[in-house]
Amino acid sequence: MIQEFLSSHNINLLQLLIVSIGYLMPIPLTYIALNLWHHYRQERFIMGIKWVLLEIQVPRDVIKSPAAMELIFTNALFHQSKKGFWEQYIQGAPWFWFSLEIVSIDGRVHFFIRTPTRMRNLVETQIYGQYPQAKVVEVDDYAFHVPQYKKDGEWNMWGCEFNKLKEDFLPIKTYKGFGDDMKTGVKEEYKIDPITPVIEYLGSLPKGQQVWIQIIVRQSIKTYHSHTGKHVEFMDAAVEYLEKILLPYTKLQDSGTPDVLARQVFLPEYIKPVVTAVTENMAKVHFDCGIRLVALSDNKHCTEDQFQNLRREVRLLFRQYAQPSINELNRVNSTQFDAPWSDPTGLALVKIKKRMLDFYRMRTFFHPPLQYAMDYPKVLSALFPSNKPKPFVISTEELATLFHFPGMVSETPSFKRIESKIAKPPSNLPI
Repeated sequence: MIQEFLSSHNINLLQLLIVSIGYLMPIPLTYIALNLWHHYRQERFIMGIKWVLLEIQVPRDVIKSPAAMELIFTNALFHQSKKGFWEQYIQGAPWFWFSLEIVSIDGRVHFFIRTPTRMRNLVETQIYGQYPQAKVVEVDDYAFHVPQYKKDGEWNMWGCEFNKLKEDFLPIKTYKGFGDDMKTGVKEEYKIDPITPVIEYLGSLPKGQQVWIQIIVRQSIKTYHSHTGKHVEFMDAAVEYLEKILLPYTKLQDSGTPDVLARQVFLPEYIKPVVTAVTENMAKVHFDCGIRLVALSDNKHCTEDQFQNLRREVRLLFRQYAQPSINELNRVNSTQFDAPWSDPTGLALVKIKKRMLDFYRMRTFFHPPLQYAMDYPKVLSALFPSNKPKPFVISTEELATLFHFPGMVSETPSFKRIESKIAKPPSNLPI
């Protein structure tokens, strides 16, 4: 039949292929155009968002566990919403994100939260609700007090990002993994706070060195490819993951009821911690997360050897959160090349260092510029490294472990605290 049609219309196979491509071409072009429009509208919307950087001055007497931070994150930072076609593609409205930052400047340790101005009141009230003696003040952005990186400039810098080494469903080690030490009511001298090593190290930096840690979060909208061919959300994907690892240890047998089989699971001991960790993690609220770290040194005060030591040390700041049998944080997108032939001119290294600093300043993770929103093939990445940010999913418990106010167990001299009583009582109280 096809041969009769071709012979009667005098059309060969090559012409038919060209005509078919011509008719089908509008489909991929429409898809590309829609995504370009979406990206353009989203960038325009983001440019109109006003931000504020808040410094939290930690009170001297912090006796609460990181569970208090879980409440803050759940109530202030988790904005669950659905966006329709109009909001996403016409207005370009993104899901709001927040930046939680721990910073050491010349050995002085600071806690910051960067938030859209429209969310400022909510963030402040939630912090005061859990830490009434804390003080929240608006400050200038410290990230712009350091000049942009130059190859022979006055400042040297190194940066990297972190993601989970294994699947998102597998949690890192949280404060609950250290036993009952972090429970409220336990004496401070007996507590083992996992954030203390980070604070102690940051407080030990000499003049001229800075380390910036940035944890960017938003409500989790990440989807996963299902075995059914669809894209599913975190909870459904976690269930599929559990079923996959349980399958080799599952036995089906007759239940005594027609067409119904009973399932028995015989788990070996080394699998039980994984199943327990995933199951408990599923019960938490989840965020899309990106972690970025930048180390800087002023060449006027620090030698090259001191900077290289700083660069090697900061890579290990998250080792205490590792559970090798379950999950841990993995370093990616480092501003370095492992072999001299990877960047013989040195131009690519300068480019990725500038980009790392710019991304930190703009708190860019979920919406990078279009040219950096994709991973290039290896042949092109050697000349045009994209270093696409790699967000992952994290629970409130994991997030509170990474970012919380240390208790009195941390006695870092350079960590500034405020007195528990920051205000006098009103003068008009009756006597």
